[in-house]
Amino acid sequence: MSVNIRSRLPLILLSLVLIAFIAYLLMPVENSARERRSRVVSVKTVPVVNGTFSDEVEALGTAKANEDVVITAQYTDIVESIHFNDGDRVKKGQVLVELMKRQEIAKVEELQASLTELQSQLDRYEALVLKSVTAISVLEEHRAKTKSLQAQLRSAQAVLSHLTIRAPFDGQLGFRQVSVGALVSNGDVITSLDDIDIIKVDFSVPERFLPTLRVGQEISARSIAYEEHPFMGEITSISSRVDAATRTVLIRAKIDNKQHKLRPGMLMAVNIVRNTDNALQLPENAVIPFEDRHFVFAIENNIAQRKYIEVGRRMPGIVEVLSGLEAGEKIVTEGALKLREGAKVKVQGEQVEQQQ
Repeated sequence: MSVNIRSRLPLILLSLVLIAFIAYLLMPVENSARERRSRVVSVKTVPVVNGTFSDEVEALGTAKANEDVVITAQYTDIVESIHFNDGDRVKKGQVLVELMKRQEIAKVEELQASLTELQSQLDRYEALVLKSVTAISVLEEHRAKTKSLQAQLRSAQAVLSHLTIRAPFDGQLGFRQVSVGALVSNGDVITSLDDIDIIKVDFSVPERFLPTLRVGQEISARSIAYEEHPFMGEITSISSRVDAATRTVLIRAKIDNKQHKLRPGMLMAVNIVRNTDNALQLPENAVIPFEDRHFVFAIENNIAQRKYIEVGRRMPGIVEVLSGLEAGEKIVTEGALKLREGAKVKVQGEQVEQQQ
């Protein structure tokens, strides 16, 4: 019996050495796992809140002036005087440009004098007809001449009025395209005029949103020139047709622009608020996608717990929570990638708040 034990002694010793060696190799793994479990991760949290959630439609549109026109000459003539500068604000009826009109003025004066004389003759013939001294045919002939001269006078006055170019509505002028002494022809551009107190924005939305749109609905629009400043307006008209190629409907909205920040031609990012209701919501960066599901890390007694949630609608930076959370729960927004189920955490700023 003792002989058998002595023969097996080297094997027993070798087994003990192997067990000790394996235990030595596993000790760092166990220690590191223990350290991970005991390590405190610093995180930032936000509470789940029940707030207003808006369902919005986004679109791109182009800003247009409420009224715009290119002012041109209607007759060929020489520019006699100019009464505006580049970019001036003008009122309706204000004189902008006067063309040479001496000849037209003289013609109007001549026709007025002839008409006065002819009217006097007509009055005398009417008196003679009453006394049966003159034939009625002579009276009718003078009446026809008078009407013809009156028509010629109105035509000459119209030509004369068109030689004085006026602003058709209140607005802001563009650049001046002519100079004093220049010969302008019919259709030559003098300047442009825009009414930008109100800005129109035309944009298209998919036809599936048509049932939720209406005239008077509020919109907000942003321009890259004023990224932090939304411009509020309302829908004023909805096209009666859907574009057969794009399956979109054209919408027009108006924005009050009394400060003249917006200019025609600007690209506008338009948001239309369709439905507004209360819902649980979280910052988008708190939600972690996993395969076809989503989860967050909730903090309870400074311990991280993974909770799977169902997400709904989205707004820029915000996600609607349909299920899985309750209002008031603390959710990790920064430091979630360092967390595991059951990890200890320290919420940044929590100790400062308790001291205050």
